Amino acid sequence: MNGTRPLAIKHHSLTGRISYALMVEAFLAVKRNRGAAGVDRVSIGMFENNLEQNLVALMRQLKGRSFRPHPARRTYIDKEPGKKRPLGIPCVRDRVAQEVLRRLLTPLFEPLFHDQSYGFRPRRSCHDALREVDRLHKAGYRFVLDADLKGFFDTIPHEVIMAGLRNVVADGNILNLVEAFLKAGVMEDGVTHPTTVGTPQGGVLSPLLANIALNFLDWQLDEAGYRFVRYADDFVVLCRTKHRAEEARRFVETAASGLGLTLSSEKTVVASFREGFAFLGFEITHRGRRMRAKSVEKYKARIRELTIRCRNLDDRAVRRINAVIRGVARYFATGFSTVTRQFRDLDCWTRLRLRSTKLKRIWKSDNFKLRNRHLRRMGLIALSDFLVSEPG
Repeated sequence: MNGTRPLAIKHHSLTGRISYALMVEAFLAVKRNRGAAGVDRVSIGMFENNLEQNLVALMRQLKGRSFRPHPARRTYIDKEPGKKRPLGIPCVRDRVAQEVLRRLLTPLFEPLFHDQSYGFRPRRSCHDALREVDRLHKAGYRFVLDADLKGFFDTIPHEVIMAGLRNVVADGNILNLVEAFLKAGVMEDGVTHPTTVGTPQGGVLSPLLANIALNFLDWQLDEAGYRFVRYADDFVVLCRTKHRAEEARRFVETAASGLGLTLSSEKTVVASFREGFAFLGFEITHRGRRMRAKSVEKYKARIRELTIRCRNLDDRAVRRINAVIRGVARYFATGFSTVTRQFRDLDCWTRLRLRSTKLKRIWKSDNFKLRNRHLRRMGLIALSDFLVSEPG
């Protein structure tokens, strides 16, 4: 566990800070994030129906060392064509407990995290990480180690997470609670599977625990003199020469191995800005920052789902399509992106899909039967509506 900064003060009495007001704040945060029920099938609404009693009972368990989390409910979401990403959905009660812990721990760790870490941190975003990559490129860093940690959330050793926590926290009850969540297991098809490594994606605490574990790697990179940008388990190391980038790859392999992690040999590459590389949904080159091919295909897949020809093109359909367009545009239309041509091409493609939904066919002449201005009158927005001034 080399590469951490020694701390003069450890925090002891965190359990005493658990109050009813904190419990209420934690529940409201869980409610805002919504989410499905866990293995106990208790929804947020059901939990709220008897809120005061549930929160008081949960607070007593957390403070009295009698709390035992339920296994997370295993579910899967589409990651890319042919692949699924496993998620662990905790019970509402457990999500509230995790949010309490997150609120207690975040202020202690935030000052200790490296400045080049951007993921799941207050007042930081993907766009901030991308701007930093752009800034370093302009400062003369022309080569990149595009690193990928194989199955990070599923393979991070619990002892690495707990070592990071023990560097700062000396409250045994809080440490036991975190460890209990790590070992709570997952339930799939009615069968509970133990979790001896990893922290399930979908848990409230998982992003913070990931940052605590990877903080070891951040400071090792810093002390070795490397410039890097990290967003959760997605990170790049920027170098002035290709030789230095190759050295960075060997360094990261060794450092990751010391944390019980492995770099993906297929997805970890050394590239120049001229060749380009993918980071946080963008394809970044010396010429610009565009939507990567997978991001484009993901957008098209979502629009295809909403424009099946057997459906009607009505106000409800347009609202749902607009929601997809708005979400994609708000992420990719930034002051540093160069997506004007991409957006215009995708707008043409989207209108083609809408015409095929309305007219149940795809003919070139249909452009005259359902003109753009008619689609506008129906309320359709466009990706191009969100374009901002692009860098020269």
